[in-house]
Amino acid sequence: MNYRLIALDMDGTLLDSNHEISPRTAAALQEVAAQGTEIVFCTGRTPVNSIPYMEQLGLHEEGYVIVHNGAATVHTGTREVIHQFPLDTAALDNYMNYCRQYHIHFDINTAFEIYVDSPQNMQAAAQEMYAKFQSFELQPQLLPAWTELSAPVLKLSAFAAAEQLDKAYAQWNLWTPEFNILRSGEFFIDLMHPDASKGGALKALAESRGIAPTEIMAIGNYYNDLSMMQYAGLGIAVDNSPLEVKAAADEITRSNDDDGVYHMLKKYAGVTC
Repeated sequence: MNYRLIALDMDGTLLDSNHEISPRTAAALQEVAAQGTEIVFCTGRTPVNSIPYMEQLGLHEEGYVIVHNGAATVHTGTREVIHQFPLDTAALDNYMNYCRQYHIHFDINTAFEIYVDSPQNMQAAAQEMYAKFQSFELQPQLLPAWTELSAPVLKLSAFAAAEQLDKAYAQWNLWTPEFNILRSGEFFIDLMHPDASKGGALKALAESRGIAPTEIMAIGNYYNDLSMMQYAGLGIAVDNSPLEVKAAADEITRSNDDDGVYHMLKKYAGVTC
């Protein structure tokens, strides 16, 4: 099959445990792109800490990233937001108050900015999480009043120990449905617009490019990747995925630390390197 678009989750899939793309995977992506296949990163990250990886590969001038788990799609050359799903900010207040009451760190995301209650008083674990992205100048700002934000809010991310989030996830799903409540990692819950997902954003992008689902390969590792894996003609899970994600995949590749993406590019995209 001649795949015209390859959609890749980043953390836990494309990136290894050191948050890097291996040299042979990078070379394979560059070879595939040179043949005319579009490479699209589909990630929970922001544009600020995902586009630099496209720049490292030299694929950014005419590329796209689907960010915030599908809440926005950004052109990597112009940094233009070509599609986004704004949230009803007033409806977020109850979730924010819950997080404050139970000491769950949260941040509020627009397409390019992250806001927190108090950058100076963040928990140590949250500070460590943000520090991973400092090389990409991701600096959380103080959350102002909703009316003072200049861009639409796209996502609330909650970060805490897994057991705390298990409880929050169960309780929030009993509330009046207002958001897509997505477990995007063991230590993360994302609240987004009900229509926002990686699969929905990938569908919109593919249709705008005249690309059919059968011409798409998608590779992921977690529950937030299921919608794009199921939309694509070929949905692949890396070996470090949960069992439920593996069960939903068409194929399983090696882990993110064993160049799983590279091996699928070699098998299905004609990579020779």
